[in-house]
Amino acid sequence: MSRGSLSTGLNELLKEANQLNPGGSLRLNDSMVSTIYSRAEEIAGRVVTREGKPNIDWDKKLDDILTSRFFGFPSMLLLLAVIFWITVAGANVPSKILATGLFWGQERLTELLYWLHAPAWVNGFFVEGIYRCLAWVVSVMLPPMAIFFPCFTLLEDMGYLPRIAFNLDNLFKKAGTHGKQSLTMSMGFGCNAAGVIACRIIESPRERLIAMLTNNFVPCNGRFPTLIALAGLLVMGVATSFGATIIVVGIVLFGIVTTLAVSWVLSKTLLKGVPSSFTLELPPYRKPQIGRIITRSIFDRTLFVLRRAVCVAAPAGAVIWLLANINIGGVSILAHAANWLDPFGQMLGMDGYIIMAFLLGLPANEIVMPILIMSYMATGSMIELDSLEALHRLFVGEHGWTWLTAVCMMLFSLLHYPCGTTLWTIFKESCSFKWTALAALIPLGVAITVCFVVAQTVRLLGWA
Repeated sequence: MSRGSLSTGLNELLKEANQLNPGGSLRLNDSMVSTIYSRAEEIAGRVVTREGKPNIDWDKKLDDILTSRFFGFPSMLLLLAVIFWITVAGANVPSKILATGLFWGQERLTELLYWLHAPAWVNGFFVEGIYRCLAWVVSVMLPPMAIFFPCFTLLEDMGYLPRIAFNLDNLFKKAGTHGKQSLTMSMGFGCNAAGVIACRIIESPRERLIAMLTNNFVPCNGRFPTLIALAGLLVMGVATSFGATIIVVGIVLFGIVTTLAVSWVLSKTLLKGVPSSFTLELPPYRKPQIGRIITRSIFDRTLFVLRRAVCVAAPAGAVIWLLANINIGGVSILAHAANWLDPFGQMLGMDGYIIMAFLLGLPANEIVMPILIMSYMATGSMIELDSLEALHRLFVGEHGWTWLTAVCMMLFSLLHYPCGTTLWTIFKESCSFKWTALAALIPLGVAITVCFVVAQTVRLLGWA
């Protein structure tokens, strides 16, 4: 082919591209896919003979509802609310049974050590510190995970997650990032570290970094037990399961909005660029495979996360017991640290013990609530809290919590820095101390700002 004919051909292609893409709206991929499917239908129509009444295309009918402009988002919220309601309502009884059994075991261990004439510090360190922290983590975390992960895996196995990406694609494009970020965000509901690893599906390094830096704003399964417990405190005695579900869904929506807002800011400042265009081909709906769902949700997810939490909770319980029982000037080290942090905590609508719990809970979000409960006990050991009423008495009755305290702690839990595992994963994926530090500092700055604004606004208006 001569240079002149090649130039003419390129000009014709550019002219056609401009006609298909008026105003730079990047619709070339849509046009290509539409042409491919039209051509495929034309070829199939020539060689395929259909007999009788055509079958109903259930995939198309479902997608007309689940991905429509009017019903797409409401259907997403409804499915999310149903999963959270099942988790909240179904986890209460198993949690109480587990707590009762594990704390019964604590009493037997104490009796055994007493029979062996073990020193008091041995019982305190190993039983009231390590064992009881483990008991709280298992009883609080295991039931919600055992319910949430199978429900989430069921949606994933049926092929619904690409529909979520389709619904959110336009919003992420407006935020200056990639539509695939919605898929990585969905993976973050299970574990933020897994969500960060899933960012590999985003080809653009700029958009991949944005997805990694903002994945923390969707609550992982380690934070759900805390959010569920605090939501239950807010609506205690008034349609607890339904009310807690509405609050948790609201918190999750706020996290998604924060993800979009921070992504937009990053795309205009540190990570400037034009959002990439991609074509999302929706796969057909699949019949769920129960065996695979059970295997993936229980063994690959629930037990994996629980094992990690237990490995972190054991040393954390020991450290907290030591800090709470070593006194300086008649006051424990933990109390000294909490009192020093208290002015900062009050400014954010919380207290020093809550801030201390978040700091010590850096290795894993699952241990924040057990650390807080342990810190609130004057003896440095956890009481037997086997119901929401007992938790209400401890927080509200003994330590003066208000609804503002619960709301600010929920917001801080949602928005604060990622756990140690997620930060390490970000470092491994980005190979950069700079971006790893920003992955911790950006959420921390957002959490402090939001809690400060909420707390001061509520106090200014005299609502709390």
